[in-house]
Amino acid sequence: MNKKAIIEKTAQIIFLVCAVIAILAVCSITFYMIMKGTPALKEVGVLDLLFGRIWKPTAGEPSFGIFYIILASIVGTAMAVLLGVPVGLLTAVFLSELSSKKIGKIVSGAVELLAAIPSVIYGLIGMMILNPFMYMLEKKIFEGSSTHQFTGGANLLSAIIVLAVMILPTVISVSTSSMRAVTDSLRSASLALGATKLQTIFKVVIPAAKSGILTGIVLGIGRALGEAMAINMVAGGAVNIPLPFNSVRTLTTQIVSEMGYASGTHRQVLFTVGLVLYVFIMLINLILLKVRKGGDE
Repeated sequence: MNKKAIIEKTAQIIFLVCAVIAILAVCSITFYMIMKGTPALKEVGVLDLLFGRIWKPTAGEPSFGIFYIILASIVGTAMAVLLGVPVGLLTAVFLSELSSKKIGKIVSGAVELLAAIPSVIYGLIGMMILNPFMYMLEKKIFEGSSTHQFTGGANLLSAIIVLAVMILPTVISVSTSSMRAVTDSLRSASLALGATKLQTIFKVVIPAAKSGILTGIVLGIGRALGEAMAINMVAGGAVNIPLPFNSVRTLTTQIVSEMGYASGTHRQVLFTVGLVLYVFIMLINLILLKVRKGGDE
């Protein structure tokens, strides 16, 4: 066996080992989450836990309903994606198709800087700037109301805006790379047939890059669903129905807020919250993977 064949065989073995390690890691995490998350389902009851609306884990008669927490995570993530993905996609279009090299470098640098900012800084900026603005808005809308509970601007709307900004770097960078990977022959063919620049971008380039764009959206959803620190700082942290000006708590912030002192059934339920979050992320990945495969066919 010559030297070149030995190198190729060694590289193949290394790649195989890395792939096996990745699969084992996913399987181990899945097994651990199921093992730690299912006991509370039996003890509390699936319906009471998943559809209960009262969270009082330390009361004399404890209640462990996480329905509003699940709903807040779904609504917050969905609204952040609806707000952030169009902005991210249009920014990617600008970077890959319309900007000059000089301006493109400036915008790309700003996007990279956004990606490098720690989550706690987003939360701090949200607390110091966004929450006071939301409080002013809240006072203007609900002035004179005797039923509205004022949150000081720490509410679902603040969390949605912060999440939308946080997913931008992921969506922009992956979408830009995908659109730049589209061959120039497709652009030339479209222009030769009489299409305008914008028609070529939206009817040729974006559909051709759809697979990569969906990957960016999946990663963005994962970032939004898994964010804890920033949301814990701007969302208020109360278990409420997820209305725009209500203080809310998501699945991740629930774990962060209470795992430090939880014990017994309370601690087991927090592992179940983690299991629910894990299931959500897996389902979203599977659904978008199916959509992407359907588009490729």
